[in-house]
Amino acid sequence: MDIQQRHGYFPRIIGKGDNARRLADLLLRMRKELDAEESSGLMDPSTRGLLPSADTESLIIIDRDVDFGTALLTQLTYEGLIDETVGIKQNQADVDTSIVGFTPTPQAQESSKAPQQTSKQGQKRKIQLDASDQLFSQLRDANFAIVGDILNKVARRLETDYESRHTAKSTTELREFVNKLPTYQLEHQSLRVHTNLAEEIMRNTRADTFRKILEVQQNNAAGADPTYQHDSIEELIARDVPLKTILRLLCLESCMSGGLRPRDLENFKRQIVQAYGYQHILTFSALEKMDLLQPRSSATTMLIPTTGTQTGSKTNYNYLRKNLRLVVEEVSEKDPSDVAYVYSGFAPLSIRLVQCVLQKPYILSLIRGGSTAPAITGPSPASTASPGWLGFEDVVKSARGATFSIVQKGDDKAVRARQTISGTNATKTIYVFFLGGITFTEIAALRFIAAQEAPRRKIVICTTSIVNGDRMMDAAIEKGDFAKME
Repeated sequence: MDIQQRHGYFPRIIGKGDNARRLADLLLRMRKELDAEESSGLMDPSTRGLLPSADTESLIIIDRDVDFGTALLTQLTYEGLIDETVGIKQNQADVDTSIVGFTPTPQAQESSKAPQQTSKQGQKRKIQLDASDQLFSQLRDANFAIVGDILNKVARRLETDYESRHTAKSTTELREFVNKLPTYQLEHQSLRVHTNLAEEIMRNTRADTFRKILEVQQNNAAGADPTYQHDSIEELIARDVPLKTILRLLCLESCMSGGLRPRDLENFKRQIVQAYGYQHILTFSALEKMDLLQPRSSATTMLIPTTGTQTGSKTNYNYLRKNLRLVVEEVSEKDPSDVAYVYSGFAPLSIRLVQCVLQKPYILSLIRGGSTAPAITGPSPASTASPGWLGFEDVVKSARGATFSIVQKGDDKAVRARQTISGTNATKTIYVFFLGGITFTEIAALRFIAAQEAPRRKIVICTTSIVNGDRMMDAAIEKGDFAKME
């Protein structure tokens, strides 16, 4: 609501999901209350006369419940894998000093003040992960497959820059080198940190267990028969991999296949309880309440109506995989033309839904012609002439929950008067709000879209939290433990 009070009402509120609809209703209710206060003279004069925003195009709300599947996949961007491997909190990662070394002085003195807190795992160093680190800005949204190439190029450039001191022929050139030296040193420190961090991540990604987990996930994402993955999951249980990894794979199958066959689910429950402890009976109960792990009641329950007005209780990935082309096999990680690069060939459903609003011509051409050419830069006439979900109403019904597109109108005379005075703003802002959490990989995909839409559109990403599959599983395990305590 603060955004609306500062910039004016969202001219259009577009969303998908039941919780997203509730949020939109709250925004509409708050506006009605403000209008009532204004008409009665009770409102603060500074907030009176709010109109639809002149520089905002729309608010897009995506409910996490609509697309649990994406959040359960292992993230494959550099920032996403850091979050999966060591965790990111408030733009910082606590990394063992054996990996990234100690903090350069004078900060080293600060990190040495609390060695007892991390004595069991070794000393930790906080790594700042934001735009203040230019190298991280280059790496964060890249698929991990090309991170090594980027690091090598930066290393060669830095080596050339350092060597330039030998070719300096005058005191002026030497002075220029000395002036740039602090920048080179900062870049060198950043390069060392990210090279070591990338090597640590690579040790994990090259492990046989990681490859097997990724294979199960990719097959589920691609729509392969999930029962063929069960032997691999049973093998992982036998290898005693962390419980949340196993639960994540089962929940992924449940979300993308409309549930597990009852006999398969009971079989996995029995194996997990025997391998990890009987207290996890409560974990399964928590996962079921969270709609993450459920039995498939019949062969038709996963097939949500794609026509009519009925709202589906589950997202039909089988239908959407084809009709929004979630699988793009020929995507390039090095020079991507589609958001599917973030998962090496799988486009997050949540992001495809945003594209159905912002990049209609591209999605239509992708579905009809199978082309993965870059989306048209800037909103085309076709996209601006088709607001909201127009053109995709039947398709988005196959995703779970309510679908809505609400126009907020102001006083026509006041709107026209303002447009006459201020003119039309060339750059429009789109607010994309993920209700229930967003992954770093989805953020990378939204940044990719933002780069295509610039400079005519600016995308502002908002969310309630940063999530990944492990955190979702931890929450379920904690809920089970809490139920046990009660």
